[in-house]
Amino acid sequence: MRSLAIAMFVVALPIAYAARPTHVEKSDPLPSQNTSTLEDQTELALTVYNADLALVRDVRNVRLPSGSFDLRFMDIAATVNPATVHFRSLTEPARLDVVEQNYEYDLLEPEKLLRKYVGRDVTLVRTRTDNGTTREEEVTARLLSYNNAPVWRIGNEIVTGMHADSIRFPELPDNLYTHPTLIWTLQNSGTSAHRVETSYLARQLAWNADYVLTVGRDDRAADLDGWVTLTNGSGTSFKNAKLQLVAGDLNIVRDSIAKMQVAERADIAARSAAPMAQEAFSDYHLYTLDRKTTINNAETKQVSMLSGSGVPVKKRYVVEGQQWYYHNGRHPGAPFKDVVQVFYQLRNDQKSGLGMPMPSGTVRVYQSDSRGGVQFVGEDRIQHTPKDEELNLKIGNAFDVVCERKQTDFQQISSTVYEFEYEITLRNHKANAITVEVNEPIGGTWRMLQSSHAWTKTEAWAAQFIVPVAVDGTSVLKYRTRVTY
Repeated sequence: MRSLAIAMFVVALPIAYAARPTHVEKSDPLPSQNTSTLEDQTELALTVYNADLALVRDVRNVRLPSGSFDLRFMDIAATVNPATVHFRSLTEPARLDVVEQNYEYDLLEPEKLLRKYVGRDVTLVRTRTDNGTTREEEVTARLLSYNNAPVWRIGNEIVTGMHADSIRFPELPDNLYTHPTLIWTLQNSGTSAHRVETSYLARQLAWNADYVLTVGRDDRAADLDGWVTLTNGSGTSFKNAKLQLVAGDLNIVRDSIAKMQVAERADIAARSAAPMAQEAFSDYHLYTLDRKTTINNAETKQVSMLSGSGVPVKKRYVVEGQQWYYHNGRHPGAPFKDVVQVFYQLRNDQKSGLGMPMPSGTVRVYQSDSRGGVQFVGEDRIQHTPKDEELNLKIGNAFDVVCERKQTDFQQISSTVYEFEYEITLRNHKANAITVEVNEPIGGTWRMLQSSHAWTKTEAWAAQFIVPVAVDGTSVLKYRTRVTY
C-alpha cells in the first residue's frame, strides 16, 4: 500500500474571499503498482547521432509477479519515439511477453493538476498577518469548472476570483506523472527476478564537433584540439552512461511526432580531457568515450575527441577570378578591386600528428601575437574528413594584400574566335614576402597565348597562376587567351 501524497502549488487568483479553516479528509489509499525507476538501473548506454537522434539502452533488475500485470517503467527520455521501443527479458526471454504498451507523457504541472480536480474538493490556503502574527486560514472548496478561470463551490455559494496563496490536494491523480513513463502489460510465466533491457530512439539529443587550431607565429605549425559538444534536451538525465557517437549522414524518415521544446537553459559542463576511440562502423564512424559519463538534462557537455601537436600548416593567399567580363561599368578604365582570401592548409594524416577521421564541425583558429597572447583570427566549417585528406580553412580576407584586375584587350578574330588579355596587379604591404594563387575562369575552347607567370590548367574552364610578391612589392600578372565559342 502507498501513502497518500500531499502536494502544494501556488495558484494566483485575482479576487479575495473570506476563508474558513476546515478539516481535510483523506481518501482511501490506492493499491501498490509495479514500478521501475532509476534505482533498478544496472547499465545505461547512449549512442548519439549527429542528426538530433539518440539510441538509449537501459538495463534494469526488477522483481515481477506471475501472470498478467502492468509495469510502469519510469525515468525515460521525454522525447522517446514509442514506435521504436524494444523490451525484453535478458533472464528468460521466452517467459516474459509484452501484451500491450502505453506511453504516458501527461506530466505533472500545477495547472494540469488543478484541472484534474474538477468536481472534487481541495483546500485553499491563505496567509494572513495580524499585529505582526502570521497565520494560515484554510477553506474546503469544490472546483466546479476551470475554463478561463476556476469556479468554486464554497458551502452554499458559487465563488469566482477566489484568491489563495496555495492549494492543497489530497493526492496525485493516477493519470498524471512526475516523469515520462512507459507502461507495459506483461505476461510472466517465469521467475520473479528478471534482468530486463529496454531500448528506444529519442530526439533532442545531439552532438557536433568543434575544433581549435592554434597556429604559431611563423605560420608553419599548429596545435589542433577536437571537442565533442553534446546537448541534452530530452527531458531526462543520463547518469553514469556509456557514451558513443556516430558520425555520418543517416537517412531518417521524419515522422509526425511533435518535437518537444528544448529547455532554454544550457549549462556548459567542465571539459573533460579523456580521449575517444574511433572505429569504422558500417559506412559511418563510431567514437567511444573510454569511461562512463553523466549527461544532465538541459546541459551542454564537452569531451575531448582528438589532439595533435606541431601539425604542419601552410598559409595560402588566394584570388578567385570573376565569372563576368573584367570591365568597370561605373568607372570605365579603372580596375576592379578583388579580395585576397586567406587559408590555412593542413593534412589529416599520422605523419602530421593526426590521422583520425574528423566529423563535420567548426574549426576556430587562434594565433599568438607579439606579446605572447593568443588572438582569434577566424573560423571555418569542415565536412566529414577521412584520414589522409587535406583541410583548407578560410579564416578571412587579407588586410595588407591588394588585388586589382582589368581587361586590357579584346579582339574578334573571326565569327567564333576571340582574343582576350587581362592584367592583375598584386601589392603586398606585409612585413614578409608572400605567394598568391590566382584562379581564373576561362570560357569556351581556349588556348593560352602568353603569360607573364607560370600557369596550370586546373580544369576545362580554369587556369591557376602562382604569383610571388615581395615585401612592400608589386607583381603584375598578364596573360592572353584565344577562345573559340
